[in-house]
Amino acid sequence: MKTIQFVGTSDSELLQRFKDEIIPELKLQLAKEFQPKEPDEFLTRNEVCELLKIDLSTLHRWRKDGMIPSYGFGNRVYFKRSEVEQIINKNKLS
Repeated sequence: MKTIQFVGTSDSELLQRFKDEIIPELKLQLAKEFQPKEPDEFLTRNEVCELLKIDLSTLHRWRKDGMIPSYGFGNRVYFKRSEVEQIINKNKLS
């Protein structure tokens, strides 16, 4: 990180240095740190079964045993794609 001294700097020089050096650096840092989050994609039971190539009864058992998290909205059951993919990656064999 650079050190900037303001002793003997006029207002116009200080403002110009902010415009030329500090503001672009802040924009660069903000662009790196604050990437917008992508919204979670929710999958239905059938979509998860197709993705994992399993039967609905297997998915039901996994839900009951707490192996895969699910979310309920009304009478529907959904799964976050990111969590399903995380479970797949966590159980990677090699």
